[in-house]
Amino acid sequence: MSQTTHPSKFLVRAYLQRRSHDVQPPPTPEEIRRQLGWGMLVFEAKVGNGRS
Repeated sequence: MSQTTHPSKFLVRAYLQRRSHDVQPPPTPEEIRRQLGWGMLVFEAKVGNGRS
């Protein structure tokens, strides 16, 4: 199972403020997620297969 982490609204607002003054085209969605720390956390569950 995986769990998504979300940036705070303050980080998102600051990011959007910086982007509104930037003249370059917007970055890719992956780059935006990286900059905001909005990634996927993967939790590995250890499940036995019933064999010893």
